[in-house]
Amino acid sequence: MRKIILPFILWLCLSSLIAENYDANWKSLDKRPVPEWFLDAKFGIFVHWGVYSVPSWAPNTGDVYSKYAEWYWYRLNPEDKDGGLFRKHHKETYGPNFKYQDFAGAFKAEMFDPSQWADIFYNSGAKYVVLTSKHHEGFALWPSAQSVNWNSVDIGPHRDICKELSDAVRQKGIRMGFYYSLYEWHHPLYHTDIHRYVDEHMLPQLKDLVVKYKPDVVWADGEWEHPSRMWRSEEFLAWLYNESPVSETVVVNDRWGEETRSKHGSFYTTEYDLIHDDDSKDAVFTHPWEECRGIAGSFGYNRNENLEDYSSTEELIHILIDKVSRGGNLLLNVGPTSDGRIPVIMQQRLAEIGAWLRVNGEAIYATRKWKGSSDNQEPDVRFTRKGDDLYAIVTRWSGKPFTVKGIGKVQKVTMLGMDGEIQYSTDGDSIVIVPPRLDILTMPCSYAWVYKLEGVLAGD
Repeated sequence: MRKIILPFILWLCLSSLIAENYDANWKSLDKRPVPEWFLDAKFGIFVHWGVYSVPSWAPNTGDVYSKYAEWYWYRLNPEDKDGGLFRKHHKETYGPNFKYQDFAGAFKAEMFDPSQWADIFYNSGAKYVVLTSKHHEGFALWPSAQSVNWNSVDIGPHRDICKELSDAVRQKGIRMGFYYSLYEWHHPLYHTDIHRYVDEHMLPQLKDLVVKYKPDVVWADGEWEHPSRMWRSEEFLAWLYNESPVSETVVVNDRWGEETRSKHGSFYTTEYDLIHDDDSKDAVFTHPWEECRGIAGSFGYNRNENLEDYSSTEELIHILIDKVSRGGNLLLNVGPTSDGRIPVIMQQRLAEIGAWLRVNGEAIYATRKWKGSSDNQEPDVRFTRKGDDLYAIVTRWSGKPFTVKGIGKVQKVTMLGMDGEIQYSTDGDSIVIVPPRLDILTMPCSYAWVYKLEGVLAGD
């Protein structure tokens, strides 16, 4: 009997290992389960930092995409129809002969303190960070052999930004990831031989980033000019899932070819509430997804932005609540200055989000979308669920009773941040909650308030 059992166990182990391998095609890659940590995290920080942080300028009017300061070099192209204001600003500020590459020496990062950044991110309540390791300008924030003299060690800061920030962030227990642009505006090979560009530049560089720094997120971008087969995305992701040092923990977005958005990847992406140019505010997603946006209109730091261009703390908290209640994550961007400071207004917004999460994080982290959350509920109430418990998040305080429809039982109602139980009554398949009497001294938080309804989803 022992001779039979041992080979059987070995066969089971071998079968398990074989089952975990993914082929280099979307049908196979899309079967990979999304690591639970990403579904639980809910809130991350995006960091756009590069040579574009030196000119740090874009118009603060126009459509979403015209406000992106990180597109400064591209907008200097006379053929770009949206770049008129950029070209006017550049000529008047730096003169007609000043090249974009000349900005690199001024990208010094002399005030960059990765530990301070990690403290800011930790105190914001964020669970992961995504740094632009290389934007479309091609400037790498690590000593990339594929970007000699156009990386942060060879020129400018003379520092390995990817390593320093990764180390600091992980010391705080936060997961680290990298944004990576597949294409580059001005790389010679990209325009003359796309196959060589992918084989000799992009893929070796991307694999180097993964092997050296072991990111939990690989956030691709710049995919739209070619299909995923041209980028060899399926081959890279098969390597990432099967052989890389982060094969079990890594998540990827949906930007791997002109046809892949909202179709392939661990999670789908929206950007300033857009899927491409379509409004996503009311979209219903059944796949994990993530909204990315800046605190103001640009991802890269924009000196031209004023107070009125920035979202208030209340707006940002309501955005977080909306995305999480619809089953998504929020990746909120900060754009540091070229000398390495996170602007104080951004620090302030993150600190206040963190203060709210310290009271109400139970209703955000590790929650899931409630299937009854869209069934004619009251307009200022959003819902999340965790186990048998339901969280009703009220985004506008009125002091008047409100109704939660679709549940006919509850064991107990409390408010996060407050002691004691909350009054309620049942009305058929609804619960009517009576808000407590609060004043400025007893209010547990600002901007939004969370009622925890215990035991309402037992057997759901």
